[in-house]
Amino acid sequence: MSEYSIVPAQECHVAALAEIELAAAQLLIGYAPHSVLSEATARTVLVEAAHDGHLWVALSGDTPVGFALVEMLAPDLPHLQEIDVHPAHGRRGIGTALVRAVCAWSTGNGYPQLTLTTFRAVRWNMPFYSRLGFVEIPPDKLPPQLAAVVAQEAARGLLPTARVVMAYRCPATATAP
Repeated sequence: MSEYSIVPAQECHVAALAEIELAAAQLLIGYAPHSVLSEATARTVLVEAAHDGHLWVALSGDTPVGFALVEMLAPDLPHLQEIDVHPAHGRRGIGTALVRAVCAWSTGNGYPQLTLTTFRAVRWNMPFYSRLGFVEIPPDKLPPQLAAVVAQEAARGLLPTARVVMAYRCPATATAP
């Protein structure tokens, strides 16, 4: 990881993120429909997230090679909406560093938890997040905001049975700045 840094995204980083997202999506062929794999997050969403402090990039020098995007589902519910690392830079700890940066941000801002949805059966998805302290939220325990995320994913062709909702419980000792 010494050749990489994780920093809050600036607007100048946004142009590189669609290529990273689309390249990373190719690793999910066979798990997600082509329509999902060919989507990239809208530039306007990424620019707004960068301005709001909800977007982090992994840099190799000055070049983005990965990113993490948080969406606020409610004032106290940050959701890791997207995390991608370009496959050419994969398996070097970049994804772990991005997730840890977002977890630290969530904790530092006093949020009780950070949530995400991911693939249940993809070996580098659910097990990866479990190793980082995320736990499954049973479907019958989902707050309405997370149930809406699952429904939106289903409308895009992602089967709810193939997905899992997880949460990182931020340490209770964290206080807002």
